Amino acid sequence: MKEMIQEKLIEIEQKHDVKILFAVESGSRAWGFPSKDSDYDVRFVYIRQPDWYLSIDEKRDVIEVPINDLLDINGWDIRKALKLFRKSNPPLLEWLVSEIIYYDTYGFKDEMLRLRHQVFSPKASVHHYLSMAKGNYRMYLQGDEVKIKKYFYVLRPILACKWIEKYNTNPPISFQDLLTEMVTDPVLKSEINELLSRKIAGEELSLEKKVERVNEFIEQEIEYLTDFANSCTSELEDPTNLLDILYRKYLKIVWGNTG
Repeated sequence: MKEMIQEKLIEIEQKHDVKILFAVESGSRAWGFPSKDSDYDVRFVYIRQPDWYLSIDEKRDVIEVPINDLLDINGWDIRKALKLFRKSNPPLLEWLVSEIIYYDTYGFKDEMLRLRHQVFSPKASVHHYLSMAKGNYRMYLQGDEVKIKKYFYVLRPILACKWIEKYNTNPPISFQDLLTEMVTDPVLKSEINELLSRKIAGEELSLEKKVERVNEFIEQEIEYLTDFANSCTSELEDPTNLLDILYRKYLKIVWGNTG
């Protein structure tokens, strides 16, 4: 599958006249809880020819490949990516630490990793993850019977918030790492691990009776983390100059000296 994805990425480069700086897996495969039928969520950052940026008109800054049952591929232009990086965009920060890498050229991802602590905003990240947890909880985990596999789409953002509260750093992408570190109740951890094993093994986790202990944990943490999010602050120096320098640097590295 990796070779197929890399071939698709080469096709994208040729079709759109771009260079891909890095491409990684995101979503459940990167988080460590894929189902047997999980698709591949490929995300990438690319750079265009310098003249493309010298225009009085705003242009489309994403590339999307039509989604099928197996592949979901889309990417952001370097300028869009760096603007979102400046805002501590959590999905982008996750792409940088994904362990499933399809493309990594020119050293751009490594440079972003070196700068991530200068852009990381606990406030922005906590609000993002908490909003995700609340939305998925409302949608999937109400009532006596729930969609069991959706527990992970609520638990992971909750545990990410707890990591940020404890360490004030970007949370790891692995659900298992978050679970090991942030859940101390052995019974709760055992119940979550059992659900995780079932999901990864490919069991059909459709509607089942809700897991009371897990639901109680989620409700308590959402209430607590809502207060934490409201009190969370971020004081960062403006990284725009650093990111401008990085942007110009990679235009030259990829396409040659632009003068």
